Amino acid sequence: MPVDSDERLREVLDVETIAVVGCSSTRGKDAHEIPRYLADRGYDVIPVNPYAEEVLGRQTYDGLADVEEGIDVVCVFRPSEEVSGIVDEALEREDAGVIWTQLGIRDDEAASRAEDAGRTVVQDRCMKVEHRRLMGS
Repeated sequence: MPVDSDERLREVLDVETIAVVGCSSTRGKDAHEIPRYLADRGYDVIPVNPYAEEVLGRQTYDGLADVEEGIDVVCVFRPSEEVSGIVDEALEREDAGVIWTQLGIRDDEAASRAEDAGRTVVQDRCMKVEHRRLMGS
């Protein structure tokens, strides 16, 4: 299901739990600051990063398969060439209904696979920018 309107983006942003693949422990990096912004706005942000033990005061997970909690959105902060594998991991989960790739990140083939599997896909958009624009800061 492509997201083709602000109304659909608002629906996508009206979730509780966001697993952030590539969530960084380094302050100042977008992959740290944007998840922090989302957590500060009440989202349950689950960091997925095999190279860190803790991000934003939360235990990190090595991959999506390791996350025990339910996931509404998989937010991707990894290079475009890694999106296909991340989408495969997301498709293994029944709960990850939305896959969102951050600004500058896209894989149209992987997005088509996800959409064919009934998932909502947002590509090449910043979740923080869209949240501010549509939901207020």
